[in-house]
Amino acid sequence: MRAAMEAEAVASELCSGHGRAYLDGLVVDGKPVCECNTCFGGPDCSLFSPDCAADVDSGNPLFLEPFWMQNAASSAVLVAGWHRMGYQVNDQAHISTELEKHIRKLHSVVGNAVTEKRFIVFGAGSSQLLNAAVHALSQDKSTSPAGVVVTFPFYPAYKEQTEFFRSNDYKFLGDAALWKNASDANVNIIEFVTSPNNPDGQLMKAAVQGDYAKAIYDHAYFWPHFTAIPAPADEDLMIFTLSKLTGHAGSRFGWALLKNETVYQRMAAYVYENSVGVSQDTQLVALKLLQVVLQGNGGDFFDFGSTTMRSRWETLREALSVSNRFSIQEIEPQYCSFFRQVRVTSPAFAWLKCKRDEDEDCYTVLKTAGIIGRQGTAFGGGSRYVRLSLIKTQDDFDLLMRKINALVSDERVDSKQVEDHNQP
Repeated sequence: MRAAMEAEAVASELCSGHGRAYLDGLVVDGKPVCECNTCFGGPDCSLFSPDCAADVDSGNPLFLEPFWMQNAASSAVLVAGWHRMGYQVNDQAHISTELEKHIRKLHSVVGNAVTEKRFIVFGAGSSQLLNAAVHALSQDKSTSPAGVVVTFPFYPAYKEQTEFFRSNDYKFLGDAALWKNASDANVNIIEFVTSPNNPDGQLMKAAVQGDYAKAIYDHAYFWPHFTAIPAPADEDLMIFTLSKLTGHAGSRFGWALLKNETVYQRMAAYVYENSVGVSQDTQLVALKLLQVVLQGNGGDFFDFGSTTMRSRWETLREALSVSNRFSIQEIEPQYCSFFRQVRVTSPAFAWLKCKRDEDEDCYTVLKTAGIIGRQGTAFGGGSRYVRLSLIKTQDDFDLLMRKINALVSDERVDSKQVEDHNQP
């Protein structure tokens, strides 16, 4: 009861709807301090800074926060001081059997992955599992290190992790298109396939085929809020994350589904040696969240997520539809087996292109206009591209649209002035 009272006291701090107070946040004079959204300040986050830049660089998935505020009671967890203090649970395993059951049920309900006769590995977010997968697939006998490849544009962490760990077993080789005839090569190829892709939201398939080619499918965004689910994914190695499913990036929880037992054992050993499994507290939180997600077979949760993301995407697309200076990616609508209808896209990111000859450095163009995105060069996509995150808070998205609308308005004024100037 005391713990519940403490939580309620913090939750009562509304922070003007532009911030949040937390149990582990600062306390001044016995009162929790509001942590304000970007461009808001003051004791209650009510002060807006209109000249503040719209920071849409990170993929911080805060768009689902209103859902969890609306479902605060059903998603709340009390972690007792004595909760699972040991390394293992009763069956000497490091994973919660009940959580594993809920993950398998979730995939069955959503229809986005085959789990029958699959092994499952838990990790500290998908980040830990990405390198665990590379490690596991690079252990097959070869005269040279395995080559890690990607299709451009690609999620930068694949390259960064591969180079950071500097293993003798693998190295980053870059563009998968250069290795399509892997069966003729003297090196094992490990291809990262992000589907939907980060940054452009396209559903992807492995480019490299052959006896020496293996694929790691990163399905972080393969959920109904971001994409149509045409059919269950059925690849040999698939990675998912709680971060982009429920928005709880800070909980650091992900899982991999695998067909091959040897690869499963290697990945499980990697996670054990790296972190001795995943926090039992994290697993408890994940279980409670998935129980809420599965209420009503996921209808309320995914309706909220897809409606929010679709609204944001359509708002941005409409604003840029009258622009000749900027464009964003086109993704064909597909039939979604979860919603049982053809779905328009609602990607997590806008892959924006600057089209004018003089706007070759698109990142600088946007930054000058008060928009901070992520440079396209980070994804191997060239300097004319910038990734804009659409999954942050509503305040972040509203400020982005304020800046985008100003850019488009200025463009139309400039075009009108040129048109008037050219009139006889």
